[in-house]
Amino acid sequence: MLATPAEDRVLSPHTGWGRDHWVAVADHWLLHLRRYASPDRAHFHVPGRTSGSGVRSDGLEAFARSMLLAAHRIATGDDPHDYAGWYAAGIAAGVAGEWSRADPCVVSMVGTGQPTVEAANVALALRASRGRIWDRLDATTRERLVDWLGHHARLPVWPNNWQLFPAACEAFLGSVGADVTGCRGAAGVAVIEGYHQGGGWYLDGPGRNVDHYLGWAIHPFLGMWYAERGTPDELQAWRTRLASFVADFARTFAPDGRMMHQGRSLTYRTAALSALWLAESEGVSPLEPGETRRIASGLLRYFTDLGVGVERPVSLGWGAPDHLALTQSYSGPGSPYFAATGFAGLGLPADHPVWTDVEPDPVTEPFTRPLPAVGWLVHGAGDGVVRLVNHGSDHASDSWNTPTATDPDDPHYAKFGYSTHTAPGTGAAFDDAVDGHLALLRGGRASRRGRILGHLVDGNLAASWHVPQRDGAAWDARVVTASVVDAGHEVRCHWVTARGAYGLREGGHAVAGAAVTAADGVVRSADGLVSSVVALYGWTGAGSVAQDGCSASGAVAAAPYLTGEVNGEGVFVADHRLGFTAGDAEAGDGVDSDAGVDPVTADVAGTVVTVTFPSGRVRTVDLAALFDLPAPG
Repeated sequence: MLATPAEDRVLSPHTGWGRDHWVAVADHWLLHLRRYASPDRAHFHVPGRTSGSGVRSDGLEAFARSMLLAAHRIATGDDPHDYAGWYAAGIAAGVAGEWSRADPCVVSMVGTGQPTVEAANVALALRASRGRIWDRLDATTRERLVDWLGHHARLPVWPNNWQLFPAACEAFLGSVGADVTGCRGAAGVAVIEGYHQGGGWYLDGPGRNVDHYLGWAIHPFLGMWYAERGTPDELQAWRTRLASFVADFARTFAPDGRMMHQGRSLTYRTAALSALWLAESEGVSPLEPGETRRIASGLLRYFTDLGVGVERPVSLGWGAPDHLALTQSYSGPGSPYFAATGFAGLGLPADHPVWTDVEPDPVTEPFTRPLPAVGWLVHGAGDGVVRLVNHGSDHASDSWNTPTATDPDDPHYAKFGYSTHTAPGTGAAFDDAVDGHLALLRGGRASRRGRILGHLVDGNLAASWHVPQRDGAAWDARVVTASVVDAGHEVRCHWVTARGAYGLREGGHAVAGAAVTAADGVVRSADGLVSSVVALYGWTGAGSVAQDGCSASGAVAAAPYLTGEVNGEGVFVADHRLGFTAGDAEAGDGVDSDAGVDPVTADVAGTVVTVTFPSGRVRTVDLAALFDLPAPG
């Protein structure tokens, strides 16, 4: 069992945790993993579902990612469990012939490219440990390791964050004086910089892909490249971008440290903290040092309290159990140990301000953070829940890889709304297309959002448009959506134009937990989290749907929805709310999240919607004037 030190509510009044707690968790994870090590230590055979890359690759993955955790743990010289010696022995066996070499990533691919990812993680770990593992290697092992890393430094890879994996290998090789002739790092970094949208926000590939990969697979590897292979001006420019990104990204965490549940590979969990620690280590963080620790310790404690990594290896899920619908085909049993990048703060000494400063109070007032570079609005009501309005990320590009599904979208990208306290419905719930979604209904089928074809952000307004589709076919319709936010309200306005008649359904956030109660248009979890959708214009009905077994947040889940119809053209407006309320948890008794709250109003004239919030704030939007639109069809 995991044993942690006593809480320190003087230094850490909000989380109770400090550096010793991080050390305790890191040691628990690492020492527990040793029982799954191969006799020569080159692989960890963690139990669980095998990835698409196979058992051998999965064993390397678990080794490389846990080595990254060990590297952060021993970076300051504290190594009571001989992690340096343990991983040095594993490297020696691995490069003697145990470890796979990746194949070139070209369509259609034969073999696996996954070892390139793990080569980059080994390179990052060798650098993060500040020579403590490298120095334990004999000359023959170093020569073999240079050869193995050099193979991956010269491979063509997928045109997304993978471009940085050969670059990381090259950066380390250059730092130890190895031959880097023929390496591809500079070209790969140039590809990634071509995806920069502004303010340190990058797309993860040629499509509209925005998620946590920015913090755990782009900025850390860019930083390694520029520090080892870049010019001083390039390094400073990247640091400026990192600081800007962290200033925005930090607002996506709840006051208690919970992270935004959006994007893929969420089973990496604490890896979301990577950029925050990186900004501290680079001396460019816009946050108070105690604030960085409060966010980080809050997140680590949240997952630890859920049982993650406590009695079993870190799972392929969100809490302690597996939730395979949260994963991807590349997710193997060792994948979650990329959470190690979120332990990078252990590389900072115990007397660094990030460990010694008192945790400041979190923001407890309503806020709105527009992120125009990526089409997002982050907002909160000061109630502990942070919400994300998504008009810019869809992960629906098929420009470089063969789609794995007829409709190239994903529940962790396709929704209009995400939050720190809810998870989108997966599996059957995503097929039903209710929560966080506007669905056109025809013949018993619900449309998918598909690609975002245009987006904008202006203050407290974000908007986008798309062509509904299903089973790979576009429907004869078009949807323009604008979200206007204020103090926890999101008023979602749709202008639907279609050839013919369709049913419509508008879903709110799904909530989950040990139990969920529901009424028409409102659902509530056992801990008092309420999700509701209130019709303001155009909608004619309301309901709720159970999504049991389809949420990473709990076995029992439900989502509220509204219903209506469109024939040719129509405007539909609803107030989406998510937050905690007091009262009885019984359905129909204390479930109404709007009880005692002044209502939002919406006046509609044609395609012009004027929204008035309880705060008195007013916003007018003409849905027909937001984008230069082609005719539907």
